[in-house]
Amino acid sequence: MLKAIKQLLERNRYAIAASFTLLIIFLSLAPTSKAIDVIDVSDKTLHAFAYFVLALSWIFAIKSSHTLLKQKVSIGFFVLLLSILLEILQESLTDYRTADYLDIIANTLGIIFAIVSFKYLLRLYNTI
Repeated sequence: MLKAIKQLLERNRYAIAASFTLLIIFLSLAPTSKAIDVIDVSDKTLHAFAYFVLALSWIFAIKSSHTLLKQKVSIGFFVLLLSILLEILQESLTDYRTADYLDIIANTLGIIFAIVSFKYLLRLYNTI
């Protein structure tokens, strides 16, 4: 069963990463929901986790052809640029969201953690 799931993930790795990207963009620009207020977790923790998942999904997507640190850092850089762009768009396009430099710091920490933990997570993934 796990091998079938792994094959499904491998075949759809770019679609999965693109889907996470679109989800982050939507959640960043949509009005906040009262449902989010029910979750008893810091906003910054959610930011760090979201960008950890986003960066990790793109690193996993390209892992078969780019496993060097340079490529992982490049992905991290582009994900960070997306993060900054979304904060700017929140401030300029919406009247219900505001930009926050602390969000960018939390996003950066999530991205760094994804880059650092990738080798370990890949080892776990390869045991399946």
